[in-house]
Amino acid sequence: MTHHPTPQTLFHKLWDSHLVEPPREGDSEGEALLYVDRHLVYEVTSPQAFEGLRLAGRKPWRRETVIATAAHNVPPRRPSAPASTPSRTRCRACRCASST
Repeated sequence: MTHHPTPQTLFHKLWDSHLVEPPREGDSEGEALLYVDRHLVYEVTSPQAFEGLRLAGRKPWRRETVIATAAHNVPPRRPSAPASTPSRTRCRACRCASST
């Protein structure tokens, strides 16, 4: 981690603590390699991603670092109300795929 004499933003602290390789000198795109230690997934597109892994014969790496939320399919006015069938299907697919 780089030492900075002035206070840093949370973004910069996280960036510095996860930086594996900084951009190469002269790299006009400024691409850096970061280590991602948490994967935040949600029920709308994550089932497709897990299905892609399954079809490729791969499993999620370090499943204990995957944090999933069902934020888009929970009824906002009545969270305890039953979700629609498509919503239940998406949530179930995400939950099952991330635990295999």
